[in-house]
Parts: sequence; C-alpha cells; structure tokens
Amino acid sequence: MTDKNRRQRGSRTHGGGTHKNRRGAGHRGGRGAAGRSKHEYHNYGPLGKHGFKRPEDSKTDVLEVKAQKLDEDAALYVAEGLAEEDGDAYVIDARDVVDDGYDVDVVKVLGGGQVRRELRVTADAFTAGAVEGIESAGGEATLSERAETASDGSENTSDDETDEA
Repeated sequence: MTDKNRRQRGSRTHGGGTHKNRRGAGHRGGRGAAGRSKHEYHNYGPLGKHGFKRPEDSKTDVLEVKAQKLDEDAALYVAEGLAEEDGDAYVIDARDVVDDGYDVDVVKVLGGGQVRRELRVTADAFTAGAVEGIESAGGEATLSERAETASDGSENTSDDETDEA
C-alpha cells in the first residue's frame, strides 16, 4: 500500500472535506472531457493554430500515368478511338487516355518498366525516365500546347541580361 493510502485509512472523506462534497459531476467540472478549453486539458491538441495551409488556387492537380501502361494498352486505346496508329507508331495524347484527364491541371507520364512499342506521346510533363524509355523504343515524347503556354509565361530572365545598364 502506498503512503497516501496508508495515511487515509480510517478517514471518511479522504481529504475531500465534509461528506457533502465530491458528490456530482459539477464538482469535477463536468463529465468526461467537458469544457476542454483551458479547463481539464483533455484533447488539448486541437486548441490554437498549427502549421501552414496553402491557398487552394496555388495547388496543382497532377494526374500520373506510367509509360509502360501506355505501351501495354496502346492497341486497346486505338480500338476505343482514344489513340491513332501511324505506321508502326502509336500516337497517344495522355490526357485522352486517362480517367478525368481534362479535370486536372497536369497529366504527367512517369518512367519505370519497359516500353517495347514505338509511341508518340503528348503530355503536359514527363519524367527523365519516361522520355528515355519512350525514345529508346524509337518513339518521341512531346510537351502539349497547354504545358508550353504555361512555361512561356513563367520564364525567368537571367541577371546578366538585366544588368546591361
């Protein structure tokens, strides 16, 4: 038995004053986590401001598709009318073949896996591995008009050009 329990042996109220005290939930300030705001410090994490929230308009929705998937499903895309066949090459617009392609800001083609067919892929962005895989199979990776117009407006001029005066 701990020292405090030993000390309270024989005491009717264990330090709680008269027998009328310590009766209801009001003595404890409510039941459970009631009145959490600087009261009993239950669930204290939600209080106050934390972190940084990016503005919604600065966020970019990126939809990713693997180059290997485009390669594997190329014949299916042609059958569904989503892509064209030009000789041995398949002409694919990545925005056409992915779900919700026109609802997102950027459609990006990722590398990884093997590309066996000659693909001419148009997309908003490519990883270096995707470009390498597509071009190693004899195809080409082309940036879409949407991606080119976005990059034209955000080009930075170097400091050397502006310091001529």
